[in-house]
Amino acid sequence: MAGHTDNDIVIAAPFDLVWDMTNDVDNWTNLFSEYASVEVIAREDAKVTFRLTMKPDKDGKVWSWVSEREADRETRTVWARRVETGPFAHMHIRWEYHEVPDGVRMRWVQDFAMKETAPVDDAWMTDNINRNSRVQLELIRDRIQERARETGVAPTVRTW
Repeated sequence: MAGHTDNDIVIAAPFDLVWDMTNDVDNWTNLFSEYASVEVIAREDAKVTFRLTMKPDKDGKVWSWVSEREADRETRTVWARRVETGPFAHMHIRWEYHEVPDGVRMRWVQDFAMKETAPVDDAWMTDNINRNSRVQLELIRDRIQERARETGVAPTVRTW
C-alpha cells in the first residue's frame, strides 16, 4: 500500500503573485506555519535543493530533511521530492496552478510510502498530511490574499 493525497484551494490573487510567493523557498518560514527554518543548499536553473526544519512537534521532536523542487512556470507545475527521506520510503509532491474565475486554484498531490521501520503507516500519514495540508493551504491563501490587498493587485472576485 502507498499513500496518496490530493488537496487544493482557490486563492483570490493573480497568478504571478501566487506563483512568486509559493515558489520563494527562502521565505517559506513566512508562508507556512510549520517551518522553523529553510536553508537553500543549491540552485541550478529552475531547480532548488534545500533543507527544511520543522518547528518542534507536540513531543518536542524536530524533523528536518533535504528536498528538491523544480518549477516550470510555463506548465504552471512544480515537481518536488525528498532527497533525505527520513521515515518515508519515498515522497513526491506535485504542485499545480490553474487560473479560475476567482483567482488561482493551487493543488498539491502527494504520493509516498512509509518505510517498514517508520513509527506510523501509510494510512496514518495520509490522514495526517490531509489534515495539515488543509491548515497550511488556508494559511497560505490568507497570506497571499493579504499581500494582494496590500499591493492592490487582487482580482475581482466573480460570483456566478
